[in-house]
Parts: sequence; C-alpha cells; structure tokens
Amino acid sequence: MIHLEWPWALLALPLPWLAMRWLPPAPASEGPALRVPFLEEVLVLGDGHGRRKSLQRRWLKMAPWLAWLLLVLAATQPQWLGEPVALPVSGRDLLLAVDVSGSMASEDFMLDGQAANRLQVVKAAASTFIEQRKGDRLGLILFGSQAYQQTPLTFDRDTVATLLNEAVVGLAGKETAIGDAIGLALKRLRAADAKDRVLILLTDGANTTGEVAPRQAAELAAKEGLRIYTIGLGAKAMRQETFFGPRIINPSADLDEGTLKDIAEITGGRYFRATDTASLESIYQELDRLEPAARDTEYFRPHQSLFIWPLGLALAISIVIAASRLSWWRKTPGSDVESQTTSAGVSR
Repeated sequence: MIHLEWPWALLALPLPWLAMRWLPPAPASEGPALRVPFLEEVLVLGDGHGRRKSLQRRWLKMAPWLAWLLLVLAATQPQWLGEPVALPVSGRDLLLAVDVSGSMASEDFMLDGQAANRLQVVKAAASTFIEQRKGDRLGLILFGSQAYQQTPLTFDRDTVATLLNEAVVGLAGKETAIGDAIGLALKRLRAADAKDRVLILLTDGANTTGEVAPRQAAELAAKEGLRIYTIGLGAKAMRQETFFGPRIINPSADLDEGTLKDIAEITGGRYFRATDTASLESIYQELDRLEPAARDTEYFRPHQSLFIWPLGLALAISIVIAASRLSWWRKTPGSDVESQTTSAGVSR
C-alpha cells in the first residue's frame, strides 16, 4: 500500500491560488509605446496558427499548477509499504569476550583431522553459535594485554562472525587482562537498556595484567545484573615420548580455573572446561539451552520511498515550461509582435 509520511504537507496546495487572490498584481510597464504601421498584415499571417497558439497558452496556464501539485505530493514523502516481516527479538544483549593473547597460538587441538591452534578452534565453534543467536544483540570483545570492543551490540550476526574470524593471536597484546575484559563488557552493557545481559568469556590462561582484578570486576558485574559464563580452554595433560623417554606435559598449566569458577559463581553463571573441539562445541550447545535465543516477536514493515517520481515529473514539467516560453512565444508568427504590443501598449 501507499503511505504518506507527512500528509500535512497537502495544506500547501492552495498557496498559489491564495497568492493570486490576495497579493497585488505586478506593476505594468510604463515604457514608450512602439508604433507598428504594418501590424494588421502581421496579424493576418498569424491567424493560421491561432488554434495551436490557443492550445499552447492553455498548456502554459495548466502546467505550473500541475508542477506545484507534484511538488506538494513529493513533500508528503510517499512510501510503498511492503508486507510485514516477523523478527524474533529476545530482549537480550550478549557479549562474547575472546582471549587473543600469545598462548592462544598453542596447537593442542584438532580441527577437521589436522592440528590447529586454540583461536582457530574458537572461531569454528563460535561461528555456529553466533549464527543461531537470532533475536539477540551480539557484541564482540577481544582481549590480551588490553581489552577492545571489536563489534558493538548489533543484530547483524554476520558482521560479528566476520570480525571474529579476522582476529589474530597477539592483536591485543601477549598477556591476559581478564578483569579489564569484564570491566569493558560491563561498561558497554550498562549503556544498553536490555533486561537480560550476558557475557561469555573464553580464555586459556590466568589474569596476568590489567587495572581491575577479575573477582572485583565480577562483583561489580553481579551488582549490575550481568551474568557471566566462563570457558577455560586447553587440552588435558598428555603423555609425550621424548629422546630421554616418556614424560607428562600439561598444555593447560597456566589456566586459572579457580578464578574462572569464582567469576561464574559470583555473577550467577556457570564455568565450562573445553579440552578439545567436540567439548567446546557441546559447551556452546549447552549455552543455547541455558540462554534460549528468541522469546518475543516484533514486526518490521519494509518501505520504499517514492518521492523521487513526483519530484522528477515536476522538474520535467518545469523544463518544458521554460522551453515553451523560449520557443513557442518567440518562434510562432505574430507572437513576438503581439506580446510586445500588449506589454508596451502599441497603438495603431
């Protein structure tokens, strides 16, 4: 259907008529008259064009009114409204905080049958999770020695997934500032008006730098109603054969599970441990169950602006009027002389 965004603009339609009705006419020219002794012969030559001149004059009288009507119609901002489209809206703001410190380059995971570093596995699992979060406003924080908001809260899930896939190890520094990441998430979510606010924090280490301690940041988040789910990333201890014989190595020796558990407990979330690709994927599935994506439905009606059509027609008519006054009144036999005699008061 067609909808007028500013229908009150139609009140301007009678303005030209009111101006003609109430404003005084322009003063007539008082210049000297031009005497043309052979005016009758000129008028006789122009009689064959009388009908065409009449039509032209009638057009020139109606065209400005038509152009004004089209201009007023364009000013009403006509729009074509499409069919309503249902949009699932959860009312939830969800931030992903991903560790990109130097330790995320450790290749202790398998992805599609090949060795992969921790950040590559996070990208693969998180991309699927992001795609399923219809109805949530998502944001992305990358942290290392500092914490940066890579993506503001948005319904554009594709952009969030793209920017996560473009992240590289060491982008935010080599160390790990877990407390600063929580503080930044709290600052960004505090400015939003969502009823439900969630942070999913993924790291493979311990807090080694930053201005805010993780537990202190968690206590502030709890007061603000921010729920934090923490994920500890890293393979389990494994037996490795060396030149000097077998030995036990632990790739996750630097992971501070105690702090991550405390953060989740203080804020009412949960702590998860991801030791391989399959367990990380199952964690994201569990998060989908704990934080269901869509609760309500809102409707969006797409619209297309149409003002360009009446505006373009008004411009075309204006050009035709201008061309008509230059050609018809000057090239039509008798028109120049008659117009001059009418405006200057020619006497015979």
